[in-house]
Amino acid sequence: MGAARKQSVKFDARMFEDVPVLQRTWRAALKPGETLPRYEDVLLGSLGRLADHMVLLKCENDAFAVSRTGRYAQEWLGDERWDIPMDALRPDCATVLSEAAANAIANNRPYLTAADCVRNGMVRTYDVLALPTFARWGGTLVGAYVNERGAEYNLLDAIFSTTDDGVISLSTIRDATGRPFDFQVVHYNQAAVRLLNVAERSLLWQRLSNGGHLLCSQAVVGRLRAAVKDDQGDRFEIDSDDRTLRLAITAFGGILSLVISDVTSLKRRDASFRLLFDSNPMPMWALDCETMAFVRVNDAAVQHYGYACETFLRMKVHEIWPKEEWLSYTQALRDIGDTYQSEHHWRHVKADGTEICVLTFGRRIMLEGREGYLVAVVDITERRKAEARIAHMALHDGLTNLPNRALHQERLGEALESGNAAGKRVAVLCIDLDLFKNVNDSFGHPMGDCLLKQVADRLRSRVASNNLAARLGGDEFGIILADDTSPKQASDFAAGLISMLSEPYEIDGNQVVIGASIGIALSPGDGTSSEELMRNADMALYRAKQDGRGTQRFFEREMDHQVQRRRELELDLRRAFANGEFELHYQPLVDVALDKISGFEALLRWLHPEKGMISPAEFIPVAEDIGLIVTLGEWVLRQACNEAVKWPSEIKVAVNLSPAQFRSRNLVQLVISALANSGLSPKRLELEITESVFLAETEANLAILHQLRELGVSISLDDFGTGYSSLSYLRSFPFDKIKIDRSFVKDLAKRSDSVAIVRAISGLGRSLNITTTAEGVETTEQLDWLRAEGCNEVQGFLFSGAKPAAEVEQLLRRFGARASRAA
Repeated sequence: MGAARKQSVKFDARMFEDVPVLQRTWRAALKPGETLPRYEDVLLGSLGRLADHMVLLKCENDAFAVSRTGRYAQEWLGDERWDIPMDALRPDCATVLSEAAANAIANNRPYLTAADCVRNGMVRTYDVLALPTFARWGGTLVGAYVNERGAEYNLLDAIFSTTDDGVISLSTIRDATGRPFDFQVVHYNQAAVRLLNVAERSLLWQRLSNGGHLLCSQAVVGRLRAAVKDDQGDRFEIDSDDRTLRLAITAFGGILSLVISDVTSLKRRDASFRLLFDSNPMPMWALDCETMAFVRVNDAAVQHYGYACETFLRMKVHEIWPKEEWLSYTQALRDIGDTYQSEHHWRHVKADGTEICVLTFGRRIMLEGREGYLVAVVDITERRKAEARIAHMALHDGLTNLPNRALHQERLGEALESGNAAGKRVAVLCIDLDLFKNVNDSFGHPMGDCLLKQVADRLRSRVASNNLAARLGGDEFGIILADDTSPKQASDFAAGLISMLSEPYEIDGNQVVIGASIGIALSPGDGTSSEELMRNADMALYRAKQDGRGTQRFFEREMDHQVQRRRELELDLRRAFANGEFELHYQPLVDVALDKISGFEALLRWLHPEKGMISPAEFIPVAEDIGLIVTLGEWVLRQACNEAVKWPSEIKVAVNLSPAQFRSRNLVQLVISALANSGLSPKRLELEITESVFLAETEANLAILHQLRELGVSISLDDFGTGYSSLSYLRSFPFDKIKIDRSFVKDLAKRSDSVAIVRAISGLGRSLNITTTAEGVETTEQLDWLRAEGCNEVQGFLFSGAKPAAEVEQLLRRFGARASRAA
């Protein structure tokens, strides 16, 4: 090994040239079109002195084996044998050879790496270059070049010289009786020189009795003597010049090893920790890991929990836990790692028995040589209460404190999941209060809110077990009957609710009476999901309200079909306006005395491209519901004015107005614009309204009517006699015309009461100087009755149905000719 070492040192000067030479040789041997050069061209006959440094590896079944080795390589491997497997070599050599060879083959090029090998505490670094080749007889061969990179060094010396701790070895000097009385420095590292703050040359072979540094103090020498005498270690700290040094003594007979550590920063941190612990406003304590006893508590913990400090320090941590949590909390504490932050709250009990919710933050620490936990506590009791209140508010109605729509849907989903799995029916009841709007309008919203609270109390009193009552919004409530419910049980329950909710309410000395309509849907027949069941119950409620208040209806499939048709009609209606599918037809208004046309009523018609003509009675209510009626009404008004201006100057045009157009608040401006753009005289425009215009915001709507009258436009009251208080409307506004509803005209020849009503309306018109127009005249007999009763104007199929604008001129000519013949 010594000869090989000399040879290695001899080659050191040229070592840096060997690797480039071998790489160039490999590249020169690589022929075009080949991925690897031949073994013979690289590793045979041309290596010279480098052959001593080569290890030839062959690859068989994805494993390497040593085929040949040079003399230097044999000394590095510690093995002179050839044709041996890789696992027969030293592990450090085998690892680096396998790594280099594998990478060289994977990349089809030379691969250079370095290896650190430790022999007898000495570290040597070697360069290893792997050269992949192929043999003519088949297979892959790798030649690995090995050479030492530089001088060796002692591993232990390197460790000692680079550590931050000072290391000093001391030899014991004994007196004549064999007792230790002095010590001599026999070894040290640079860190010891720095920590003791002495000159390096003065430290080696120095006796401690000569003084000059911290180790020479009587206190330290005494601890050293005791360590030698007892043949055991020691550990202690000394302070000097604002520094704290920790000394660890290990005795080996008469030799002492002394490790010196600067713990100044640790001591300062410990002092800071103590200050932070004791003065921290957050409750903190330290526990013994084994006994779970409190070993330290700060003032904040004493004040917050109400135990005296002495009492705290006699307690174990489980004494501040609720008894039912002892087992689970103990296990949770045992499972804590080095640090801990609670994800869920812990329950703690204060000295007065009050329970609080806390979050804890902790870590393992050493406490006077024992393992412990340092714990900080955050009291979240009030926060939890606030969160609970917020969570409750998120799922409950703020006025009635009933569950809201979100919680209703959540509980319904749970009930359906359980019911569907068990084959049980779940019933959903949608409840709408009848006449509630009247209470708000008559008594104000505060009274309405009080009423809703009392309704909620009554509903709450009727639900039990797994059932739920909720406020879904406004005056709409919902009930879930989660137990297996039959249709009869649901019907009986609904009937009881209607009866209970219809009983009078006493509010602020007023007796209030309302009612309720209920729609019912049952799973699984009416739906298996919460969305489907609620939608169907809502449709049943809509039918109950249509069929008369104070009633209940079960969902029927036909209701869904009607809703689908309604939705389809809405979509078609929106497209129809955009596509220009609407048109105006005009029905003549005939002057009874002159037997001639005095005007035309503009009537909206919808010609659907697939379904044909759709009745206004079908699509006008839908247009009002979806808000399209205002846009349609504007189009009708402008179109009618544009058409009427083409007629003779004495012919008027009548246009129907919707209550929605009054709510838009731009009706007067719209009429002015339509008249101005068309050039039609205001006296030729007649606007027809129904009494529904007066049902809401009466004062505002009356103001609009007066503004329209001031323009010169005539105002007609349509469907007179069919409402609740038509006579009061005649007092509210001076109408130009009242139209007698067709329901009275139809039975003139059959019912005397119809004759009496027509006679009364005609007489009223004459008295108030208001024109009366009868609608729906279909027979000459009806016409004769109306003429006899003094009716001024008529319209109906007896004269003509509504016709397109192109046929208006023909109607005018026909009636003109008829009037001439009558004259």
